[in-house]
Amino acid sequence: MRTFGRTVRLGALTSIYVVTDVATGRFPFRDAVVQAWFLLTVTVLPAILMSIPFGVIIAVQIGSLTSNLGASSMSGAVGGMGVMQQGAPMAAALLIGGAGASAVAADLGARTIREEIDAMRVLGIDPMRRLVAPRLVAMTLVAPVLAIFIILVSVLASFVVAVMGQGVVSGSYWQSFGSFASITDLAICVFKSVIFGYVVVIIASYRGLDAKGGPRGVADAVNAAVVLGIVVAVVLNLVITQVTSMFYPPQLV
Repeated sequence: MRTFGRTVRLGALTSIYVVTDVATGRFPFRDAVVQAWFLLTVTVLPAILMSIPFGVIIAVQIGSLTSNLGASSMSGAVGGMGVMQQGAPMAAALLIGGAGASAVAADLGARTIREEIDAMRVLGIDPMRRLVAPRLVAMTLVAPVLAIFIILVSVLASFVVAVMGQGVVSGSYWQSFGSFASITDLAICVFKSVIFGYVVVIIASYRGLDAKGGPRGVADAVNAAVVLGIVVAVVLNLVITQVTSMFYPPQLV
């Protein structure tokens, strides 16, 4: 409970610092851009490698089911909704929870072990304001970008397999996709991704700043950040899905 409370406190204070520093012009935008670019460089290629087989699997599984039911034209709708509502946010959470969280925890953990964090506090520099805040902004911006990119690649891969491998008419595929997929689904996907990015970076930052025991402590912090970040993202996805299903049930547009 003490660790949970400290993590919540870190997230609350960092969020306040982001808002106040942006309003007063003190926010280190350059550091945030550098961190965002670094996160993109380490996650874009894995996103492509994950999205293509993900879209193919959806097309194969859904295509076989819809063909047995005599509704092959609905494969675009079912596949698109599955990717937008569940697949893309969780894939983005896995990417940022793996590559992003490990990078943040390793960087901050190494700084903590080398006593750079203590030196910053002695100099009157708040590590949360100078180190955590830019990473928080970078992660929450990169996560929805990754989710949208995963949607695009997965749907295109699913479309190619459905049209070329299962004989689905391209027009009916996109018509069914457009009939069921909506802006609300995309907004929910982006909202989930932002929440996942926020939670993952806060957990990784806390674990990095709390690292102890030399290099082994840094390794333990990275391991804990990755595992906890992904587990919390999965639990939050369940909660958000249940809530959104109550207020925004799937419907034909």
